[in-house]
Amino acid sequence: MRGPSERNVMATSAATPVVFIHGLWLHATSWNPWVELFREHGYQPIAPGWPGDGATVEESRANPEAIANHGIDDVVEHYTKIIANLDTRPILVGHSFGGMIAQKLLGQDLAAAAVAIDAAQIKGVLPLPISALRATLPVFKNPGNVHHAVSLTAQQFRFAFGNAISEQESDELFTRWTIPAPGKPLFEAAAANFNPHSPAAVDTANEVRGPLLLMMGGKDHTVPESVTKATLKQYRHSAAVTEIMDFPDRAHSLTIDSGWRTVADATLSWLDKNVSRAL
Repeated sequence: MRGPSERNVMATSAATPVVFIHGLWLHATSWNPWVELFREHGYQPIAPGWPGDGATVEESRANPEAIANHGIDDVVEHYTKIIANLDTRPILVGHSFGGMIAQKLLGQDLAAAAVAIDAAQIKGVLPLPISALRATLPVFKNPGNVHHAVSLTAQQFRFAFGNAISEQESDELFTRWTIPAPGKPLFEAAAANFNPHSPAAVDTANEVRGPLLLMMGGKDHTVPESVTKATLKQYRHSAAVTEIMDFPDRAHSLTIDSGWRTVADATLSWLDKNVSRAL
């Protein structure tokens, strides 16, 4: 059976392509409501998984070894190949580590625009809030996890993702969407500012790239506002459009919880204003 990374890239059309990129611990199908909404708005959306992801949540949980040991460069290469199969440069919408990947691809001029939602820390960003350390402790507590895939418990998911919603909703999202995540990208991001060739580096000085929107949740434990604001400062040497949008009462689950439509509608509105549909 094809994984989501293969079966979602078979068809393209004249409509503007949109590639949704998930982050750690969420399956690609968690983007399904967004995919349907963007298709209704005339886009050609796909949501490929990361390398090693199974076609379903259940398959991914059953085979964590396939997910393990994939780093940032592996994921970037994976999506670069997917983009190469499209008829034109896509819009990228990424969440968490998917937001970092979207920024890297945009900086390489492989995308027409990008929306990075609660994006993981890129090289050059210095704030490392205590809540972010706690959210990623399930990985960092064992250095050997750099080569393994790590799952969250429902309680860990609630702190890292679902702290701004009810416990019942958080548990439902955990059961529906979570999968093991490779530890390697987190270790790479943590060491980024000590590695001159870090895979977490983004070409933030690119003057000719497409527009970028950084979204942040005011109650996010995993990627607090201070991280997103520091990311914005990394783009100060580029004249390309770079904007920031705040959802003060939202946390890391903002793309999948009951308020997802507000974030999705804001994304569509920003794209309508900043990206030509004739790419």
